[in-house]
Amino acid sequence: MAPKFGTSGLRGLVTDLTDEVCAAHVAAFLRGVGDGPRQVLVAGDLRPSTARIMDAVTAGAARAGVAAVDCGRVPTPALALAAMRAGVPAVMVTGSHIPADRNGLKFYTARGEITKNDEAGILSRLRDDEVSGPAAFADTRDVLSPYLSRYVDWAGAGALTGLRIGHYEHSSVARDALGLLLSRLGAEVVPLGRADGFVPVDTEAVDAATRARLADWAAATRLDAIVSTDGDADRPLLTDAAGRVVPGDVLGPVTARALGAAFVVTPVSSNTLVEAMAVFDGVVRTRIGSPHVIAGMTGAGGRVVGYEANGGVLLGFDAEGLAPLPTRDAVLPIVAVLRAARGHPGGVAGVVADLPARVTATDRLQDVPTAVTAGLVADLTARAGSVAALIGRRGEAARDLTDGLRVTLEDGDIVHLRPSGNAPELRVYVETADADAAAALLRAMLAAVARRLDRTPAGH
Repeated sequence: MAPKFGTSGLRGLVTDLTDEVCAAHVAAFLRGVGDGPRQVLVAGDLRPSTARIMDAVTAGAARAGVAAVDCGRVPTPALALAAMRAGVPAVMVTGSHIPADRNGLKFYTARGEITKNDEAGILSRLRDDEVSGPAAFADTRDVLSPYLSRYVDWAGAGALTGLRIGHYEHSSVARDALGLLLSRLGAEVVPLGRADGFVPVDTEAVDAATRARLADWAAATRLDAIVSTDGDADRPLLTDAAGRVVPGDVLGPVTARALGAAFVVTPVSSNTLVEAMAVFDGVVRTRIGSPHVIAGMTGAGGRVVGYEANGGVLLGFDAEGLAPLPTRDAVLPIVAVLRAARGHPGGVAGVVADLPARVTATDRLQDVPTAVTAGLVADLTARAGSVAALIGRRGEAARDLTDGLRVTLEDGDIVHLRPSGNAPELRVYVETADADAAAALLRAMLAAVARRLDRTPAGH
């Protein structure tokens, strides 16, 4: 399957992301940036294929007559911040949270992450060029130090003093940087689970084995929280003292409130507790994917924060001296929520308990061709009451077709089915009033669609 743009960037199998494919997309991107940039910042994650693809990026830059600057292996938001400050474009080589047999390219202009219109422009400018090998990097640049200093300057050097934080390092590109930052903020950091190979941590659908591991670490060591990120560190993972994962669409509203946001933009799949909090002037719902959130933020204006169900937060205004960064970031929600937890007698769990009682859960049915998942969703959409019937529930009160099929059942529970934009899988989201009910509804929905497709859900 040829690489394609999904919810965030160009993604595909490593075998399909050939040097020529990558170079051609980079050249097409750079040819459409303003009057023609003189340089492009380039960085990558820790996947085995990333070094080769970074070389292909230099080849694409050379075709466009642009000098490539090596920024190393750093978090995606650190690269984006540097590009915005320097007024130049950037390319991040990363597959984010998906397995190591896949990788991708994320593109940034001096304004931030590209839009869906920008993606269409890249595709329209693709052309056959003379095949050439990688070009040497013209220079190197430290983009990590300014990124970390951004949060120390904002939160204060002692903001997390007294907290003992477990840091699940695995193969995140931020596995050194995040621990360093937390220490600089005053926390005692306990390193956990550094991996030799690549670990595809999906913060939006944390698997049962990872959840059990987090709980075991919390039980074995006195910790106030455990933190981590996905592979390129633009999606956060945070637990309470018991190792229970706090969903990303809970981290987002807490962060937005802490920053003093007036407006919030988030995909339709996010928890409805943000509306129930009644502290924001407006909540805008979008299709899933950071480009759609960014477009919604542009329309909202003012003191606006965007976030996704994976926990990544996009800052659209100057908040307490923290400059805007309208691309998904993992560090901001981690620091903001830990700072709030430090001042709460119940810690992270207490911060969450104070929110309206709406609980989400999500998982995925993997290795199912997109044509199959899209066909299933189309079939269920065409028939009224089909989702409720699939799981033996009484009826449906409302449907939302913003992105996939989102059904509100008569009892207020929510089920949302959506073919993934990044991988051959069906995303399943549910929302109920409590965690046990959410887990049960998610299991029932996964089992039902698996039966429908004659497949067995992973872990079942």
